[in-house]
Amino acid sequence: MGILFTQVSTKGQVVIPAELRQEMGIEIGTQMAVERQGDTILLRPITPDFIRGLRGSTKGVGRVREREHRKDKL
Repeated sequence: MGILFTQVSTKGQVVIPAELRQEMGIEIGTQMAVERQGDTILLRPITPDFIRGLRGSTKGVGRVREREHRKDKL
């Protein structure tokens, strides 16, 4: 598949071409992750594989916030 084109609506919505939605298994209601990488916007369907890839990426974040909260109280 080559480059496909779409446009942004007045509401900021973008239509993902049907061919690409079918190939990627994107259906009505599929949640998408939106990420900026330099001058590129990445849209990724949130799938079980995507969620598995996030495991451990926030490890310790809660502990850091908890420690900061305790420091503020002192």
